[in-house]
Amino acid sequence: MTRYARIIATGRYLPEIEVPNSVLHEQLAHVPEFVEKMEAATGIRKRWYAPESWATSDLAFQAARCALARAGRKPEDVGLIILGTDSPDYITPATSVVLQHKLGAKNAGTFDVGCACASFPTGLAAAAGLIAANPALGTVLVTGVYLMHKLADPSDPMIFFYGDGAAAAVLEPSSEPGFLAAAFQADGSYHSFWGIYSGGTYEPATAESVMAGRTRVRMNERYPSEINDQGWPRLVRRLAAEGGFELADIGLAIFTQVRKPTIDLVMHDLGLPMERTHTIMEEWGYTGSACVGAPRRSSSRHTCSRPPCAAM
Repeated sequence: MTRYARIIATGRYLPEIEVPNSVLHEQLAHVPEFVEKMEAATGIRKRWYAPESWATSDLAFQAARCALARAGRKPEDVGLIILGTDSPDYITPATSVVLQHKLGAKNAGTFDVGCACASFPTGLAAAAGLIAANPALGTVLVTGVYLMHKLADPSDPMIFFYGDGAAAAVLEPSSEPGFLAAAFQADGSYHSFWGIYSGGTYEPATAESVMAGRTRVRMNERYPSEINDQGWPRLVRRLAAEGGFELADIGLAIFTQVRKPTIDLVMHDLGLPMERTHTIMEEWGYTGSACVGAPRRSSSRHTCSRPPCAAM
C-alpha cells in the first residue's frame, strides 16, 4: 500500500507580553521616525514577547502540547519530533531533543531544521517523506518556533520585526494523498546579509566578539525586494507544476509574514484573490519559522488553527 502523510491537527502559541509599536518608538528613539516608517512599509503594529526566563523550547512545548491535544495523541505516541528554528536553545544539543524531554515523548527520535523562515515547511516536507518511506513510522510532530528578540541588541532597529511564537503540526500515515509535493530554492550568495556571525566555527565566541556585538543577530546588508517579489511566485508555479495542480486550485496560500505589501504583490502576480491568503504580521510581528504554521482563523492568541488547504 502506498503511504501518504496527512496533517491531523495543528497548534500555535503566542506568549503573554504585548509589545506595541509605541513601546519600540521609545526604545528606538535614537533612530527617529524609524518605527513609523516600518509600520507603514510592513503593516506590523505590535508583537508578543516571551518572558526573559524562557527558551525557544518552552515556546515549542506550548504549541506542541496544543497540537497533540487536538490530535488526541499522547507524547509517548510520537515517533519523531522535527523542530525548525534559527533561534535555538543551544548551538548543540538540538532544541528538538530538549522539547522531547519537556514533553515526555520518550519514544520519539528528534532532529532540528535550521533554514530560517523556511524551517517549518521544510520540516513538513521531511516528515511527509519519512512517513512515506518508513512503514514503522506513525505519529510525527513538526514544530516551528522563533525567539529571536532575545538574540538581538535591544538598540538594533531590526528588533522592530521580531515577535516570539511557535506553531506545531501532527502528521500521520494515510492511504489517501494528503501532503502533495514540496519545492525548494535558495541563494547562498546572501548568507552574509543577516545572521549571527560569532559563536560558531567561523568565529568562536570570544570576549572581544561579545563586546563588539557579533554574537547577536544583525543585518549587514538589506535584502533586495525581488527575493520575495519574484522568488515566491516562481516557487509557487514550480510547486504547482511538480505537484500536478493548478494555481486556481489553491485554497489558501501561506507566506512568510514580514511585509504585507509583498504578499499583495505576490498574490496579484499569481492571479489569486487576497481572500485566498492571510496575514498575521499586523498583530504578531515577524515570527520566523512559526508564522507559516500559524494561520489566524480566530481572534484568540492561543487557539489552535487548522487551515483548509495550504500551499507553501
